[in-house]
Amino acid sequence: MVRCVLKRFALGLALVLSSFLAFTLPAAAQTEVDLALVLAVDISYSMDTEEQALQREGFAEAFRSPLVHDAIRGGMIGKIAVTYMEWAGSADQKVIVPWTILDNSESLMAFADKIANTPLRRAQRTSIASAIDYSVDLLAKSGVTATRQVIDVSGDGPNNQGRIITQARDDAINKGIVINGLPLMLKKPGYLDIPELDAYFRDCVIGGQGSFMIPVRDREQFPQAIKTKILLEVANRVPPEPLLLRIQAQPRTNCMAGEMQWRDRWNN
Repeated sequence: MVRCVLKRFALGLALVLSSFLAFTLPAAAQTEVDLALVLAVDISYSMDTEEQALQREGFAEAFRSPLVHDAIRGGMIGKIAVTYMEWAGSADQKVIVPWTILDNSESLMAFADKIANTPLRRAQRTSIASAIDYSVDLLAKSGVTATRQVIDVSGDGPNNQGRIITQARDDAINKGIVINGLPLMLKKPGYLDIPELDAYFRDCVIGGQGSFMIPVRDREQFPQAIKTKILLEVANRVPPEPLLLRIQAQPRTNCMAGEMQWRDRWNN
């Protein structure tokens, strides 16, 4: 009888202690990083397969660069978290390389190889707004504590599906997220394109403290532009002023230009 009472008492005490510890023990600490970076890459049909391959290889080569390795090691913490995501229309976003901690040459080279070795794909429409929203959600679920959060958007056309691009941009900025841009201007603008895509990115896409963009106007410039952009994002710097001078005198852009073009296409 005494043994049974003691057994019940011990069981009850264990339950009380386990409940107490559940409320008092801190949660497992998240990994701290200097930067959480989402690479949001356009794969819409306006990008031909050669451009897609060039873009993919450009990102892979950037993370193989010793300069990028040194920039990561030079951070306060010495590590960053990166995910590579491809997007097209409002319902088409796909993570190609999930969140990865990059803190040494081996992890960087493995990340670059995953980018380079994934088969290319293309999809319909262009929803930069949905890509931003999806990227914000990825950042919220990254599992890291980051000093800075950045979405790196590359694309060759304006938003033409999903919600208004400026709403998505402003919602992300209000969460403390920086959006940088890589407008791709490799071809003469065609149907559903706009001639001043760099101005569109300036006025409608990028935002947040220290945000910037680097327009790409020829194929030879592509790999170096991507590497420069990644390097600047890791080092938390902005590009030199001459990169921005070309568009400063242009008037403000209509941020609904893509939606208006798509509407006119179906009304004619």
